[in-house]
Amino acid sequence: MMQALARLLDSDLWWSFKRSPLTVAAAIAAFLCIAGAVFAPWLAPHNPYDLAQISLMNSNLPPVFQKGGSSEFLLGTDQQGRDILSTIMYGSRVSLLVAVCATVMSMLIGVTLGLVAGYVGGRVESFIMRVADIQLSFPAILIALLISGIGRTVLPREMQDQLALYVIILSIGLTGWVQYARTVRGSTLVEKNKEYVQAARVIGVPSFRIMLFHVLPNALGPVLVIATLGVASAILTEATLSFLGVGMPPTQPSLGTLINEGQNYLFSGEWWITIFPGIALIVMVISVNLLGDWLRDALNPKLR
Repeated sequence: MMQALARLLDSDLWWSFKRSPLTVAAAIAAFLCIAGAVFAPWLAPHNPYDLAQISLMNSNLPPVFQKGGSSEFLLGTDQQGRDILSTIMYGSRVSLLVAVCATVMSMLIGVTLGLVAGYVGGRVESFIMRVADIQLSFPAILIALLISGIGRTVLPREMQDQLALYVIILSIGLTGWVQYARTVRGSTLVEKNKEYVQAARVIGVPSFRIMLFHVLPNALGPVLVIATLGVASAILTEATLSFLGVGMPPTQPSLGTLINEGQNYLFSGEWWITIFPGIALIVMVISVNLLGDWLRDALNPKLR
């Protein structure tokens, strides 16, 4: 463990990270967002979904820095008396969970299809790439809306809220595999004609092992970059779906759900109900995007 850490601190990647103040700031912001979300049950001042801790007497309190605010609720409260800071931390948990699971799903599907298309070629490659081209002709949010709508139609009404998390992960995951497939296919087309792959074929290594243990490791660099950027894109997609009312239910609110609930009170003066969740969403997405941009440049040998 210590040797791996020492190699990391002595690597070009760490040197590139240290010399970019913007990347360091983005990493700190992303760490704080993730830590606040993961450890929300222990770090949040209140549990916004525990009825014993909620009082309607505390509803619509402004932030602590505004007249009428309370030090018990730093960012104010909503119309139900829930602490805004706590709801942001708990809502971020759902948003991050959906984004990470959907990104992993997209990556598994895309990498598998890209490997098969690039290595096998022929009609298999043509079919996979034409399906990818067709999907690229539609906006991702439209496909996610379609899949989410089909899922809600198929499921019984009493199970829709319980399975909403899985439906939203499926709908986002099935929209993001194309980039992985196209990238991995291009890398596979380059790698499969190299000497080490030819040598593995000569000694009788099965095609599955060649794809998995020889070709795939050399195509993972771009995949990691796409996955990092894909997390930010998935967070935005989930927030959009929840804002439109087809994402997470009010019983499992995400940042998009909180913004949707707060925008009804925006023009009545309770601006903090929607502004603070919106700021949290912006900080999370921008920080992850900046880390993805840095990782893309750091792994590009032409920029070293």
